[in-house]
Amino acid sequence: MRKDNEMYQTTKTKTLILTGLFSALTAIGSMISIPLPFSPVPINLATLSVFLAGSLLGAKGGAISQLIYVFLGAIGLPVFHSFTGGLSILVGPTGGYLIGYIVGAYLIGIVTNQKRVDPSTLVMAIGFMAGLLACYTLGTLWFMYVAGASLWSALLLCVIPFLPGDGVKIVVAILLVKKLKPVLHLSE
Repeated sequence: MRKDNEMYQTTKTKTLILTGLFSALTAIGSMISIPLPFSPVPINLATLSVFLAGSLLGAKGGAISQLIYVFLGAIGLPVFHSFTGGLSILVGPTGGYLIGYIVGAYLIGIVTNQKRVDPSTLVMAIGFMAGLLACYTLGTLWFMYVAGASLWSALLLCVIPFLPGDGVKIVVAILLVKKLKPVLHLSE
């Protein structure tokens, strides 16, 4: 009984630490951003962290890591793109994408952690695309509302230019998850 309790505490502690780590990785990935002259949405590596958090921590842990990230930015810490923070970012044109990180990580965790088996490359790709779709849907709808933009202009400004880079991030995330999952020994 004592050994089971110790193993539970070790797993719980590891998950807690990794949840904080993925919050920090999302912040670092967001801070390293390339502004685009035609879009309010910069290129950054945050979605790579969202992919990793959802697939390695599962739905609950992945979503919590992104919730912590969004909360830290909302209270003013400069963890959003280009070292920004505050509620003004969340209610601005990119706020829906940030909220989308939480939903995206959750969906990725659901798809990639079925029955606690190692997901295939195809399952991971589907999970990452589902998470990305959630992020893009929430972000684009919010952008349309805030900017008064049409769907087509929102897609041209905030989605289509980012798809090639997101494809690369999906490939990198799949490779990283295949290497990290056996080492981390995580279960949701």
